[in-house]
Amino acid sequence: MPRHRLLTEFGMGTSLRRQDYTEAATRAIKDALWHNSINLAELFGFPKEAMLIDVEIGVQHPESVDISVLGKVFPYGTPVFRIVKGGLDVPRADGGKPTVIANAAISVHFDMERTQ
Repeated sequence: MPRHRLLTEFGMGTSLRRQDYTEAATRAIKDALWHNSINLAELFGFPKEAMLIDVEIGVQHPESVDISVLGKVFPYGTPVFRIVKGGLDVPRADGGKPTVIANAAISVHFDMERTQ
């Protein structure tokens, strides 16, 4: 069956003092997910586990993100992660570790046939 994207959500997360790229990415995912209450699976008569979820995270140091931690945010569906260079590292006035900003784009797909 063909795969069709039905929804894309965006979010932003930060790590203010610890320069934790995984935590900033987790917060960006939660920001995208927690700001909506779309019952997409039920709308189309699918179980929630049938959701195919593409997650793209942008941070300045993609290699510092632990994908195994990010996967725990999703209560159902099958997330696939792509971590890319993006987001921001904002220098601190006191010379400490920069504030990390992560951006997330989450797209939900289902395998389904189009109807006319």
